[in-house]
Amino acid sequence: MTGAASTPAIEVENLSIRYGSVTAVETVSFTVPEGQQLTLLGPSGCGKTSTLRAVAGLEKPTAGVIRVGGKPIYDSKQGVNVPAEQRGMSMVFQSYAIWPHMTVFDNVAYGLRVRKESGAPLREKVRYALDLVKMGPYADRNASALSGGQQQRVALARAIAFSPSVLLFDEPLSNLDAKLRSEMRIELRELQRRLGVTSLYVTHDLEEALAMSDRIVVMRTGVVEQSGTPGEIYNYPRTAFVADFVGSANLITGSVVGSDATAGTVAVRASDGNVIHGVTRGRPVGTTGTLSVRTVHLSLSRDRPPGDINVWPVTAVRSVFLGDITQVQVRLGDQDLVVRQLGPLPVEPGQTAYLSARADQCALLEE
Repeated sequence: MTGAASTPAIEVENLSIRYGSVTAVETVSFTVPEGQQLTLLGPSGCGKTSTLRAVAGLEKPTAGVIRVGGKPIYDSKQGVNVPAEQRGMSMVFQSYAIWPHMTVFDNVAYGLRVRKESGAPLREKVRYALDLVKMGPYADRNASALSGGQQQRVALARAIAFSPSVLLFDEPLSNLDAKLRSEMRIELRELQRRLGVTSLYVTHDLEEALAMSDRIVVMRTGVVEQSGTPGEIYNYPRTAFVADFVGSANLITGSVVGSDATAGTVAVRASDGNVIHGVTRGRPVGTTGTLSVRTVHLSLSRDRPPGDINVWPVTAVRSVFLGDITQVQVRLGDQDLVVRQLGPLPVEPGQTAYLSARADQCALLEE
């Protein structure tokens, strides 16, 4: 037996969802390439779950188009709205939705029985799905006797048992403890790659999104703030919201004193006179610009490091030991910055040190 029979791309075009006068989603568009996983990332209330439910057929949008494999399953102008049970999708919920009075086998078999599967083909598909999620030995156990992590595996097996065209995940790991959540991220990602199924994933957890996604769509108040690969989203945020939400960042605002659109470089003079060199998509000299610098991309040292740019004398203000890393607050001119680095603090609070950063890790935000 193989994985999903087909793995079509998902296309969402100008999707809007309104509840009376309240707009939950406003003109959201994205595409999930065939066989890839795209994550909708954002804080509570940003519209990510409403978008997922609209793709699943559990929510009726106000406007827009949703296509799977090039065929519309929702089109507001054409009056197309394919029922959820006919969309060929499976959804894994935050709450697992496991029936406690059934065995593990019967929970996974339920969707197949609804589709009139029976006999040897049904048993083969259930065993295959359970083996994929390492739950084969638990087939005859009552679902109420399972741990949270085991219940989530059963929910996943049930979702993949009938070889859906698309897998949808609604914060499936949020009810697990931190250690198990970290382990399940790896397992889910490997399973998605093995099956080659097109997947749409929803989470508010940054690490989850970075670890599990081919592409990420960052949402805020019903709109798309930025979309791209995990590396693009993390290293080159376009807005202050993305810079702050997708990992901790320092924002330094000043006047653009140098810009080379061809080379993609920029120089910004902060209010205290310090010049920060970074990367940009182009910004006229003389305008105001804000650079985003990740806390982990700044380096603090007792002695001045080599280099003529992006090396500044600072004063250490305070530090917090966080186990693997130390978080240090430093003062650069009239601004406080946060540095997170491995190992012990090289200087004591109140002492002078040198702060440095690579230019390609200082990203100019869009206006």
